[in-house]
Amino acid sequence: MRTVPPPKTKGPASYFPAIEKKYGQPITHWIDLVQAKKGMKHMEMVNWLKAAHGLGHGHANAIVAHCLANLSG
Repeated sequence: MRTVPPPKTKGPASYFPAIEKKYGQPITHWIDLVQAKKGMKHMEMVNWLKAAHGLGHGHANAIVAHCLANLSG
């Protein structure tokens, strides 16, 4: 019987394991921070994460993109 590997995570969430490893915080920590900045535009949030928390551009962008794509209400 052949074992089928689980589907690979795609999109912004594919960065989450690397973000957690590099910055030492669970992804929920970063999502909560971004959600608290609800009134900001995408790039404003990306630049804020970079300046205030030292995230790289790709990691900050992935977190913000994920949050904006999953807004509830």
